[in-house]
Amino acid sequence: MRRRQFIRFVGGAMAAWPLAARSQEPRGQTRLIGVVVPFSKTDSEVRPLLAAFNQRFRELGWTEGHNVRLEYRFTAGNSEQLRAAAAELVGLAPDVILAHGASTVGPLLQLTRTIPIVFPAVFDPVGAGVVDNLARPGGNITGFMSTEYSMGGKWLELLKQIAPSVTRVAVFRDVATPTGTAMFGVIQAVAPSMGIVVPFNMRDAGEIEQAVTAFARSPNGGLVLTASGLAFVHRDLIISLAAGHKLPAVYYERVFPAAGGLISYGPDFDDMYRRAADYVDRILKGEKPGDLPVQAPTKYRLVINIKTAKTLGLDVPPSVLARADEVIE
Repeated sequence: MRRRQFIRFVGGAMAAWPLAARSQEPRGQTRLIGVVVPFSKTDSEVRPLLAAFNQRFRELGWTEGHNVRLEYRFTAGNSEQLRAAAAELVGLAPDVILAHGASTVGPLLQLTRTIPIVFPAVFDPVGAGVVDNLARPGGNITGFMSTEYSMGGKWLELLKQIAPSVTRVAVFRDVATPTGTAMFGVIQAVAPSMGIVVPFNMRDAGEIEQAVTAFARSPNGGLVLTASGLAFVHRDLIISLAAGHKLPAVYYERVFPAAGGLISYGPDFDDMYRRAADYVDRILKGEKPGDLPVQAPTKYRLVINIKTAKTLGLDVPPSVLARADEVIE
């Protein structure tokens, strides 16, 4: 683990993982925040996100064990665990629920239309049926978009710039979400100038491995991974398959090149969790979630893993390196 990641991990651990004893404190004037994420509790990459939320929350005057208590649920991309976690949190009647992703928000909205919900990351909230309107979402929910459809064209462009020989692109998508299919449609629309584009459905590890192995039998292939909870959960497998079959791949988030992937371009999720803390604070102080506009990312990061590029025999163009926010050696 790199030094910076270790510091983030240690700094956020106490804030992100409350002691069991704390969960037994009486409610009283303490506000209760439910937190549900589609990741594993042992996933080191989700800890900095929660640490970013907690740090900002403390800056706003909320102290764990003093005037606020946080109840966490980790569902590891499992739909049954998610439904159970949603039911448990709604049953606790928290003041606000922080929920990551459309697949997490959906079950919560089926259970409650009164408890305020803030999402730090949902791709296309309107298309996913999470809100009716971005400017005035209405109801009991608001939050932040994780990306926009134009990102699909940028991923293809980056792949072509860093690996000019690519003429076939496999696009990973989560077919359980409407946005997964919609994003593939956008990528397909700009594909004629890039080559042949085919969809890969993500349901489980076996399907992912089988699809990549079959795709890699023909030359000049590359991968694009669209955002989803399943992509995050299976990231190690996808990175390993791309390396094993020598397939250049573009990802949507920094965690992938940090773990050995080639390149990523996408929003700064730490920043989105900090901004979500501001929304939770405003709701606790009396504002209605339906009056708070859904906001787009304001910070994006381009991250390149030079070691992986060299392993794949790629020379990263100086123009791409110059735009990078981070270069992993």
